Amino acid sequence: MVLQRGSRTTVWGRSSKIGDFVRVLLNDSVVAHGYVDNNNIWQMSFTPPNNEGPYDITAFSSLGYVTIKDVWFGDVWVCSGQSNMEFMVRGLINATEEYKDTVNYPNVRLFKVANVVSGTPLEDFTQVSQVWDKPSEATIKYFSAVCWLYGKYLSQHLNRPIGLVETNWGGTPIESWSSSDALQKCSNVSTQGQRADVNPFTHSALFNSMVYPLLRNTIYGVIWYQGEANAGKPAQYACQFPAMINDWRMKFHQLSSNTTYANFPFGFVQLAPWLQDPNNRLFADLRWSQTAQIGFVPNYKMKNTFMAVAMDLPDFTSPAGSIHPRYKHDIARRLMLSSMAVAYHQTGFDYQRPFPTSYKLDQTHSHIVIEFDHGSTPIEVRVTAGFEICCTTGRHICKEIDSGWKNATMTSHSTTSVTLDAHNCTIGGVRYAWRESPCALRKCAVYSRDSNLPAPPFKREAFL
Repeated sequence: MVLQRGSRTTVWGRSSKIGDFVRVLLNDSVVAHGYVDNNNIWQMSFTPPNNEGPYDITAFSSLGYVTIKDVWFGDVWVCSGQSNMEFMVRGLINATEEYKDTVNYPNVRLFKVANVVSGTPLEDFTQVSQVWDKPSEATIKYFSAVCWLYGKYLSQHLNRPIGLVETNWGGTPIESWSSSDALQKCSNVSTQGQRADVNPFTHSALFNSMVYPLLRNTIYGVIWYQGEANAGKPAQYACQFPAMINDWRMKFHQLSSNTTYANFPFGFVQLAPWLQDPNNRLFADLRWSQTAQIGFVPNYKMKNTFMAVAMDLPDFTSPAGSIHPRYKHDIARRLMLSSMAVAYHQTGFDYQRPFPTSYKLDQTHSHIVIEFDHGSTPIEVRVTAGFEICCTTGRHICKEIDSGWKNATMTSHSTTSVTLDAHNCTIGGVRYAWRESPCALRKCAVYSRDSNLPAPPFKREAFL
């Protein structure tokens, strides 16, 4: 297993004897001691050693002792969400190569939570799908592909032990992963349609059983791939997602005896394509809400977060269904690049995808120049399609109706900007990649020339 390196890390366990004295040894040295509380739990923290490991860690009490072998100190990441996080390594196009490659990552360890529901928070797991183990064909075959690849790429760049904890359930909404405290932060969360029995779609049912038992552990961060199940109500997600992130942060910090950083890094995947229907915009709206309707992260509503844009990765022939693209290597690489900068504060990683910083209209509102990143990020234009403008009359606000939008012609572009022609339409708004499946594979319009990262979808309304 991997315990979190750093200034302090937490260990805990259960005992049938309330008040019993417990000592924790790392190899032969006592590193912590304490008592079993009234809930039959003992918990204590200690300063991790400088040497990464391996170690034996032993808990002694009057009832006996338990020893865990092959313990390392590194960075622990939790991987959560729905089916695209659950998508297994065996589903990758190069699965066989991934199995063989496991020998090159002896410092990575894997743990997988079983799918269990609960109406109340559980102190410990009732089932575990995979105990802590080394990567091998047997252990990664049914493990999350995004989680494994992300951990693998982190290991390449950080050269330290990486612990990966997978906890996910396909088809589940964010409400299932949010505590009751988080749900109360958003007034638009409805309980309508909730069944009497506790099931994977019950509010907080997966937080209670598949997240809460992790909260006493010290972790470095979380990556999240979810949102498809909430695409029907994108406006709600703009509140629910930041609320869930903040709630997880607070609870991990408090229940780990303050050893998990209170503002730990939280990464996520902006939704990939699904259907080829050109008129379907639910995923586009949800992608916008994944950034709290700002368009990029980190931002003032979502601090210390990072994102992998995936809208340019359609896989309409995926054996798992087009909602489950197999291009998880791209996603994991993009997450890794962002985490190197945001989570690890390392320089030299060009992780920022292009984003508009100015919109300049001519006097007649018939042409608009969109500049990206104040000209600091050279862009590559791969196709000219994907931009739309909203034609206005009077004081019409474009967001009030969708029918006012039409395709915009790109008349020119440079390494810093694109120019759109409105064909004598008075421009009231502009948006980009506002489709469920906006482009062919890695062929959206705007990319960073240096990092090869796509610009995320964006919109600007009401120029008048």
